[in-house]
Amino acid sequence: MLQDPTFWVAVGFLILAALAVMFGHKPVLTMLDARVDAVKASLDEAASLREEAQQLLAEYQRKQRDAVKETEGMVARAKEEAERIAEEGAKNLEATLKRREELAMEKIAQSEADAVREVRAMSVEIAVEATRVLIAQKLDGSHADALVNEAISDLSQKLH
Repeated sequence: MLQDPTFWVAVGFLILAALAVMFGHKPVLTMLDARVDAVKASLDEAASLREEAQQLLAEYQRKQRDAVKETEGMVARAKEEAERIAEEGAKNLEATLKRREELAMEKIAQSEADAVREVRAMSVEIAVEATRVLIAQKLDGSHADALVNEAISDLSQKLH
């Protein structure tokens, strides 16, 4: 058996394995422990990043809800403001139309008064002209002299 090469290969392998276990055990375990620690650190970091991401997601969702509420409030206020402006515009339009109607009525009344004055003035002119023509046709010279003398005597009384 001492002559068999398989035996010596087995003995060499066992010695190598024993040496590897004696001298290589500590560095291998240290390397494996370092690797385990690195994996644990990566997992811890991933867990903290996941937790932070969930917190950020919750915060952004809350901000989004707040923004939606604020936007809805702004839209509601804008609608109310638009309605108020429309009502105010309608009131202003109504007041403006009423003022314009009053101005138009005043202009019509003024025009009527002007027309009545013109008609009266023209009537007076026509009446005076007709009277002058009638007096000129009907009045003779002696009667005219008497009227002039009477007007002159009345004049002195009206001046004092």
